[in-house]
Amino acid sequence: MEFDAVVVAGGGSTRLGGVDKALVVLDGVTFLDRVLRAVGHATHTVVVGPVRKTYRDVEWTQEDPPGSGPVAGLAAGLASGSAPIVVVLSCDLPWVTQQDITRLVDSIDTHDGSGLRDSDGRDQWLAAAYKRSSLTAAFTKLGDPHNKSVRRLVADLDLVWSDPSRSGDDVDTWADLDG
Repeated sequence: MEFDAVVVAGGGSTRLGGVDKALVVLDGVTFLDRVLRAVGHATHTVVVGPVRKTYRDVEWTQEDPPGSGPVAGLAAGLASGSAPIVVVLSCDLPWVTQQDITRLVDSIDTHDGSGLRDSDGRDQWLAAAYKRSSLTAAFTKLGDPHNKSVRRLVADLDLVWSDPSRSGDDVDTWADLDG
């Protein structure tokens, strides 16, 4: 099924001492490029955050004002593309694969979206595929997206979740790389 990708990559990385998460290298590949490889079959890919060097061309956008949170970033990214499914990923998911994305997209069925759970079983709303219409309706209901939580945005959506796996693990601290 056709899908667009929105990669949220504008955070401050404060728990990594301000190091840009998108540019952290694991096995010779930046986190951002690893995520971009996972959504390599997207019809359209937009990265929300400062422009960086990537292995392939993508569209770039920024939430306004910069630093106003991942929901504002997602809103900015959702303005691009037109596919009926939107895969949303944060840039700090270095273990997500193209196979994970295919499973997410294929498992939406009659649900509003399908997401990954991390190794500890936590739902990862920024590692999910959503019906564009459902996500757009959620934004309409939410109102101003600035400094709002992703949990609040998707609270009323019917989502299905994967079994816990490393693919859903994000990296917030240096210790997360050792997990």
